[in-house]
Amino acid sequence: MEAEKGFLLPFLLMIIHFAVSASMDTIAINQTIEDGGFLISKENNFVLGFFSPGNPKYRYLGIWYYKVREQTVVWVANRNHPINGSSGVLSVNQYGNLVLYSNHSRKVPVWSANVSREVTKTDTCCVAQLLDSGNLILVQERSGRVLWESFDYPTDTQLPAMKFGLNRETGIHQFLTSWRSADDPGTGDYVLELNLKGSPQGILYKGTKRYWRVVPWPGKNHVNGLNFSFVHNQKETFVTFFPVDASLILRTKLEYSGLVLHLIWHESEGKWKELRSAPKYLCEFYGHCGPYSMCNPLYLYPKFECDCLPGYEPQSPRDWNFLKDGSGGCVRKRKESSSLCNQGEGFVKVTAVKVPDTSEAVWLGLNMSPVDCELQCKRNCTCSAYSSTSLSGKETGCLAWYGELTDTVIDIGEGSDIYVRVDALELAEITQKSNGFLEKKHLLAILLVSIFSAWFVIILFAYLWFKKKRKTVRNKWNAKLFNTINDPYYIENEDGGGVSYPEIVYFNLSIILSATDNFSLANKLGQGGFGLVYKGQLSNGQEIAVKRLSKSSGQGIKEFKNEVLLIAKLQHQNLVKILGCCIQGEEPMLVYEYMPNKSLDSFLFDETRRSILDWRKRFDIIVGIARGILYIHQDSRLRIIHRDLKTSNILLDKEMNPKISDFGLARVFKGDQSLEKTNRIAGTFGYMSPEYVAFGKFSTKSDVFSFGVILLEIVTGKKNNSFCQEDSYLSMAGKIWHLWKEERALEMVDSSLKESCSGHEVLRCIQIGLLCVQEDAFERPSMSAVVVMLNSEISLPSPRQPPFTFRKPSNSYSPLVAQKEFYCVDEETITEVVCR
Repeated sequence: MEAEKGFLLPFLLMIIHFAVSASMDTIAINQTIEDGGFLISKENNFVLGFFSPGNPKYRYLGIWYYKVREQTVVWVANRNHPINGSSGVLSVNQYGNLVLYSNHSRKVPVWSANVSREVTKTDTCCVAQLLDSGNLILVQERSGRVLWESFDYPTDTQLPAMKFGLNRETGIHQFLTSWRSADDPGTGDYVLELNLKGSPQGILYKGTKRYWRVVPWPGKNHVNGLNFSFVHNQKETFVTFFPVDASLILRTKLEYSGLVLHLIWHESEGKWKELRSAPKYLCEFYGHCGPYSMCNPLYLYPKFECDCLPGYEPQSPRDWNFLKDGSGGCVRKRKESSSLCNQGEGFVKVTAVKVPDTSEAVWLGLNMSPVDCELQCKRNCTCSAYSSTSLSGKETGCLAWYGELTDTVIDIGEGSDIYVRVDALELAEITQKSNGFLEKKHLLAILLVSIFSAWFVIILFAYLWFKKKRKTVRNKWNAKLFNTINDPYYIENEDGGGVSYPEIVYFNLSIILSATDNFSLANKLGQGGFGLVYKGQLSNGQEIAVKRLSKSSGQGIKEFKNEVLLIAKLQHQNLVKILGCCIQGEEPMLVYEYMPNKSLDSFLFDETRRSILDWRKRFDIIVGIARGILYIHQDSRLRIIHRDLKTSNILLDKEMNPKISDFGLARVFKGDQSLEKTNRIAGTFGYMSPEYVAFGKFSTKSDVFSFGVILLEIVTGKKNNSFCQEDSYLSMAGKIWHLWKEERALEMVDSSLKESCSGHEVLRCIQIGLLCVQEDAFERPSMSAVVVMLNSEISLPSPRQPPFTFRKPSNSYSPLVAQKEFYCVDEETITEVVCR
């Protein structure tokens, strides 16, 4: 039984909840809403209830937004008659009228919809409903006729779809009245209404005095997310607005301070934001400069914001010129001595203004040409001005003023043109000034053309001189770059008809400077034998690396040419891609794709970063380097010997894929050529093969030797050259070979790889590395054989002794002496040694 009660109670509460929810937007006859109860519109947009804006003992019946976190009241019923305490009751009485009582006895009404019994007696079954528009309506149930609605009696807020104007059939005048203060919704000092005298316009009053005037119709139909609609016919005249997007929450409010605000709710910030407000500036206040004048809101101090209309002068020059008080306005010049009626008078155009107060204006026609509009105004001597205004569609209306021209304001953005009536003398003076201005303008134009022509000639000569200078510099570099006919390594076309060059992209120096922020130190990536390297970003967002040939660099035009002519011909995933070059100025530059992880040595030989490279990643790097070397040795159009392979020339992209760079020392082999000899040895000690160091001989096996050193450095995490100072062996390869013979080679493996590596795979890589660094070049495998060894389990031959394996003879010999004795084996052959 207890279980049944436990089940029935929530069930009954749920039924009651749905019953209340189903009718929470309406009050039927003899139903009530007491203080603490609410009406909520169907889609939960608005809520009707009791509230206290300031003093908690004074209660008001009002409507506010339901979904807006900040309580924003948009309508108040008993604004001038607060209820003392929380005893208020709202009901639809027996006569179908909506009434607010001060207590539960319902004997003292404080507000009602004031619907007469004559209206409701035919159908006493009335219902009050709160709509999702925020409109509270009283409607007859049977006929559906709306007897009363809160939209006809706004307080200080206009909501979308709410009419603002006059219904001539019912006599209902919709206007806004400000609150008395922020805490008192009583009737305040300011009233905003649609003034129907003359041409309709919105006017804000402070008491009985005009305070501000809305731009008269026809104004803009779309402003700040609002679509405005103006209706003017025999039945009614009104203005209303709708949001462009129905999801926007917008309202217009008349503040108690007299400020008219257009507001929009920002849910993410939890507050209302101002779209537009007025009046705030001097020229916005009604008649600031008096009659027959215009106010310029863009004036700059000490200039005066007021100016007289054409044909008029200040009524009080003293107030106007010294006190800067324009409230007295202007009067017509020569009022006693000249006439504006059939005495040769005319009209002067005043452009882009908020037209004068249209209370004294009349529409002469809604489809009248500007010429006819002027004639109509000129025929009537009391017509002081006219405006030919574009209406909706292609029609042009004619608006004429008969009386004072007041509250004219310069409005560059939304203003219209008006034509002010002036006497014949004023018209002649203005015409003469205009002609004089044109003459001065003509002379000024001649002077400006002369000055411009002189500057044009100077700039043209300067441009041609700089262009010639740039061309000379560029031609010098072009000559150095492409005058390769005497170069033993130039590339012939297949038909033997000269030199073949790739499609090379030239970058303007200005683009490089912009990309690197004028070679900012913050963009410096490093420095090599070629010069400094900078990071840059092109205008399309692509990141680049720029190598700048330094004047002090040990390399020159030949190395630069190698980079441009060789790499541009090579396309492989394990080679750095060159994007182009810049040969403007004295320092040529190479532009590469940007490698975010820089070079391999920055990881291998850094105690903190080496752990990032586990064995699987290192093995992939080894294979990638091998494939890149195989490509330049065998698979590309050209057969290229790199000559400067080392860990600092192996760059890593964002996925840590290796890319071979720096082809400045590379050489091209022709046909079946397998060996070359040079008197100029260039490279990096520790990576150069012994036959190259001693005799200047290089071949593909020279690169194989360098690859072997790189492979052993990747496995051990140690520099090959560091053994000269740290160990009794002259090279790392020498020590590894001795440990290999003693089956202790795993002792040399990088300690950070202990957990991630396979002993068998590491030993196989060490064996391949030792095969590559054998002293006899003919014993070393080709790169194609190396790639096969790395990617298969074929049996490997035993490596022979690498060079530089002997120990240092005694402590009396320094490493430098030992190296000097070794590197000077063939002094007659080696005429120049270039080390980096």
